[in-house]
Amino acid sequence: MLAMETLFFGSAGTLRNGWKVVLFLLGAGLCNGAAATFRMALPWPELAAPWLPAPWFAFAAFLCLTWVCLQLEGRPLASVGLRLDQRWGRELLQGALAGCGLILLMALPGLLAGAYRLQRNPHAGPARLLAGVWLYLAVAFSEELLFRGYLFQRLERGLGRWPAQALVALLFAAVHWGNPGMTGATRVWASLNIAIAAILLGLCYLRTRSLALPIGLHLGWNWAQGMVLGFGVSGLSSSGWWRPVFQSRTPWLTGGRFGLEASLPCAIVATAACLALAWDDRNGLQDE
Repeated sequence: MLAMETLFFGSAGTLRNGWKVVLFLLGAGLCNGAAATFRMALPWPELAAPWLPAPWFAFAAFLCLTWVCLQLEGRPLASVGLRLDQRWGRELLQGALAGCGLILLMALPGLLAGAYRLQRNPHAGPARLLAGVWLYLAVAFSEELLFRGYLFQRLERGLGRWPAQALVALLFAAVHWGNPGMTGATRVWASLNIAIAAILLGLCYLRTRSLALPIGLHLGWNWAQGMVLGFGVSGLSSSGWWRPVFQSRTPWLTGGRFGLEASLPCAIVATAACLALAWDDRNGLQDE
């Protein structure tokens, strides 16, 4: 009995963080499947689609799961980084602007090199841009709550900051392997860059101990890439304000149809952002 307690429980008699992570991942898989099933069972899926895209259902499921896990620990939901106050809103906006800026930096080399040109999409207007904000806000909320919320925070508590970063980065890249276009060299570039992006998002959380900055960065990154420039977003096609017309076969420079996340400029810009954030906070990353 003592050996079992050592394996499953720590000295304080609480469940070890590793088992919390395992149970959370199992719960997340069940919750995601339940959310998808519930959405498909709605009597008005076509009507609801523009107003309640699938990621909002996933977010609701992950939020409930996170709440249950925290309740079992006697902690409030705000402790996971969802303290919705003035600071939270400010960091959300800062992150969104930073995400847009990073994507523009990634897009610039290919444009200057003549690898593609931007063509105005006559079918996209302000309403589509706003709809894109709502969609990608749902994506950012659901994915950041899943990957930088309870999961990352318990891994950090159990293993330390950088082992947690590495494991979540690998997981974040792996869940994108089923996306369209994940083949050949694109799979290599995209996996590398998505893992780097995960580390960047993790640094955003560690800097603030809040999910606002990573959610904002995730939102701005996806929205600028898909809804403004019209590139694919992690392989998923997007109809944006502009659309890229590729002039040469240089997918390493543009990411091709997969999007900028499969390009060399993405690796350089995202790595530089990680280094800048880590250097800025080398003596001051927030401790829990």
